[in-house]
Amino acid sequence: MNTKNVPLDYSNSLMYELEKAFWDERGKGARFRMTKVGTEYFNEKVMPLLQSKEIEDILGKIKGVLQTEGITEDISYNREERLLKIGVKGCIHRSVEERMLGKGIEPFTCIPANLFVLAIEEKLDIPVELAEIKVEEGACQLLLVLFEKRPSLD
Repeated sequence: MNTKNVPLDYSNSLMYELEKAFWDERGKGARFRMTKVGTEYFNEKVMPLLQSKEIEDILGKIKGVLQTEGITEDISYNREERLLKIGVKGCIHRSVEERMLGKGIEPFTCIPANLFVLAIEEKLDIPVELAEIKVEEGACQLLLVLFEKRPSLD
């Protein structure tokens, strides 16, 4: 097995090209097909750490993983009822979003956001939607909407 590290610019370039091709094929519908990207990473790195069903604990664990793994420099978050606002600084994938914006395409997927969505849906059993990604100076701003608990027959 090759243990050589793949350069980040190479990985991000491939990620950009895949996202762009998917956008060209599906347009805005691509957004709803990208929400599970990162599931294998989530299951391996994040899920084993999630012991609590408290949202603050869940958010803190994901923040810790993203920082420890060197994916982001910092994460901030603020919850206002059903809205969860997340600030992501120093993300290694920011260049992908900047290239998409350069082509006139609003960002429609974010791996760190997907990890938050996957964790909340898995641990709290409530649907979550990534409503917005804003690429701003110094950070990306994410807006997640947390819906009511899923209905059950119990």
